[in-house]
Amino acid sequence: MYSDALKTGRKIFAVAPMIDWTDRHCRYLHRQMSRHALLYTEMVVADAIIHGPRDRLLGHDAAEHPVALQLGGSDPAKLAEALRIAEAYHYDEINLNVGCPSDRVQSGTFGACLMLTPETVASCIAAMKAVSKAPVTVKCRIGVDEQEPEEALPELMTRVLDAGADAIWIHARKAWLKGLSPKENREIPPLDYDIVYRMKQRWPDVFIGINGGIQTLDQAEAHSAHVDGVMLGRAAYQNAAILADVDHRFFGEPATEADWNGLRDRMMEYVERHIANGGRLQHVARHMVGLFTGLPGSRRYRQILSTDANKPGAGPEVIAAAFAAVDFAGEGEPVSA
Repeated sequence: MYSDALKTGRKIFAVAPMIDWTDRHCRYLHRQMSRHALLYTEMVVADAIIHGPRDRLLGHDAAEHPVALQLGGSDPAKLAEALRIAEAYHYDEINLNVGCPSDRVQSGTFGACLMLTPETVASCIAAMKAVSKAPVTVKCRIGVDEQEPEEALPELMTRVLDAGADAIWIHARKAWLKGLSPKENREIPPLDYDIVYRMKQRWPDVFIGINGGIQTLDQAEAHSAHVDGVMLGRAAYQNAAILADVDHRFFGEPATEADWNGLRDRMMEYVERHIANGGRLQHVARHMVGLFTGLPGSRRYRQILSTDANKPGAGPEVIAAAFAAVDFAGEGEPVSA
């Protein structure tokens, strides 16, 4: 995927991995909005794959492709074992998390704290490359704590590229491992997009993608003039309708009117299958609540999904009722640009 992008000059648009958010139901919804955006799983810890419920952790709908698996871990042997297991699930990319600053992740000595030990990250990448058929990539910060990004980021990149990493996604903020919550780490450390641009200038033949604080497709397009890929996180989750214009603006598809009735029908069918397999409507509906932010009727839409989807026996008809509350012909544009 990344080598093809570099050869053709085609950019990659991705939706970021987000713990507790980008589960299989979220990804299915996002895939209905864009056929080509690269989707990511939540971070899955290597130990959980080795010892836990593999199908629940790794299973996904065939419609989700292209989809990447993000792994958490710092033990090369365990990461390699987890990858051998994950091979049966045919992910399009394997990504190592070197950016999450949460205490839970730090206690396992992985995530952003790995920025402090780039040699460990390199060993992990080498072990993963040895067993993976899919591209192996890294998602990192520009530094942590008192690190100087101009030194820490190039050192990490040099080591992981020498170890065989196929691409690097960079969240353009430092992470403070002590004193800031994960939420604060997404907002307080200043963004430094220029350092990511400089890394691309330094490594012109390496796929480098950017992440962090990007709110609109206009901003994403502006970044794509400097790097190979752009990754949206919460902006894509909180208003998934923004993804409806991604295929046109980033992948050259013809501009078309969004088919909201078709989306409704596909999500109702998906929910029906999920419930038949023992799931609940709320597992899916919680990801759809922000879909029509800004449209007339969106408040009532949110109310229906937030309340009725939790009721015992709730089924696909709740989605139909929620969509019926939205005035798609009214003023207010569901696709943010």
